[in-house]
Amino acid sequence: MKDMNDFMNSHDRTRSPRSANPSGAVTLRKPVSEDGAAIWNLIRACKPLDENSVYCNLLQCDHFRDTCVVAEKDGEVVGWISGYIVPGEDTLFVWQVAVGEKARGLGLAGKMLDEIMEREECINVDQMKTTITKDNDASWALFRKFARRHGGDLDDDPHFHEDDHFEGRHDTEHMVTITLPEPLAAAA
Repeated sequence: MKDMNDFMNSHDRTRSPRSANPSGAVTLRKPVSEDGAAIWNLIRACKPLDENSVYCNLLQCDHFRDTCVVAEKDGEVVGWISGYIVPGEDTLFVWQVAVGEKARGLGLAGKMLDEIMEREECINVDQMKTTITKDNDASWALFRKFARRHGGDLDDDPHFHEDDHFEGRHDTEHMVTITLPEPLAAAA
């Protein structure tokens, strides 16, 4: 049997399973499992993001759909954020942010973060966490801007270390914590 990733490489799966928005505007929505392949292709196109398996993206769409968001334009997935509520905490952990070339420069990543944080599922979330390498200027800018826009405090500390956790194959990931004055969903 062919590996699922090999299968996905041989097929064009950038189109969303949902119908196209006739206005051509970018729409934000919760993912469905059928979005998994299109999300995987988007992430592959957004270097240097770490690629997961198609199956991982499918599970994110299915099991964590309430804390993930898909951005769609003309029937194509052009943006994605995966995240989850940390067990036992009022914290949203943002796993991955991807914005395709066609949607860059629109402030889409910030809009997607707001979309998730304003959902009922995040009614008690007053903290956001993510990990970022020191050289990822775009991610630092995104999360600093989010913190400023919502009056949050941003702190960071080295968390997953290059040598201890990645055996020297990946730069140290800094745990970024944004503490908000109140949950965005409660304020909305």
